[in-house]
Amino acid sequence: MLSILSIIAPVFALIACGYATRRIGVLGTQAVSELNRFVVYLALPALLFDVMAHASWSELAQPHFIAAYGLSCGVIFFALVAGSLIAGQTLSTAGINGLLGSYANTAYIGFPVLLIIFGRESLVPVTIASIITVCVLNASAIVLIEFASQSERRPLRLAGKVAVSLAKNPILIAPVLGVLYGASGLGFPEAADTFLKMLGGAASPLALVVIGLVLAEPRAVAAAEVRLSLALTAVKLIVHPALTVALATLFAVPSRLAAMAILLAALPTGSGPLIVAEFYRLPALVTSAVILISTIAALLTVPLVMMALGLGVSAVPVP
Repeated sequence: MLSILSIIAPVFALIACGYATRRIGVLGTQAVSELNRFVVYLALPALLFDVMAHASWSELAQPHFIAAYGLSCGVIFFALVAGSLIAGQTLSTAGINGLLGSYANTAYIGFPVLLIIFGRESLVPVTIASIITVCVLNASAIVLIEFASQSERRPLRLAGKVAVSLAKNPILIAPVLGVLYGASGLGFPEAADTFLKMLGGAASPLALVVIGLVLAEPRAVAAAEVRLSLALTAVKLIVHPALTVALATLFAVPSRLAAMAILLAALPTGSGPLIVAEFYRLPALVTSAVILISTIAALLTVPLVMMALGLGVSAVPVP
């Protein structure tokens, strides 16, 4: 429990930094937009390019793990999109809601937590989960938001406009370029590798600071927003891992890989949905609230999932 708390504590600290700097006036109302643009156009593309360029596709060939974790993310995402549309919300909002219920914090919390529990054998599964989360889920939400933002109603022209918009989106371009560069076999000079690591490393911390900035903005919170935030948090922390258990059983995922998939699905919502929401200037209060509430609640739910799986933080020593 203390090990998990020590890993999650910096998440709270970064959110608190953003909140405090906004409340005392160090950062103004434009900070959210400007910091998020830095994340979207520089830090996150560097991270995505780096991950995809260094991915060893032979190691990432884990079909049973991908089926269990990937399908659980996809089912949750599209179920929330459908539910949001039925409830009368816009397609853009539905896309963000889908992310909030399926986008696990694999990078900032997943890597250290699973490294403590499973050792270095967890690095490949967490990398797979990060690719599914950051690339596939983000891309799905962005496609929906782009469709919603177009006024064109003729199918062919609409598809063309959406395709052009997607081709200009740095969050989608970066991983594609990373795959192409990795396939070229050119490798990275040390300086280039360091540059990508330094720039990409700024993505998650800045996004967490932005959450604090959003939460610090004075505004009335509607009861419906509170209910939605709590419902999406419950989906992320309860429904997502439960569905992963079912799919891991269905696909006969080996026990240790199944435990990794379930634990990753049980992680709180990452900062990706906020990055997308801010980039498209969508309301971000519910998004920020879900990230914060799910992270706090995970202090209780993640240890419970670990107990149910028979795991302890000293289960496997880190080499």
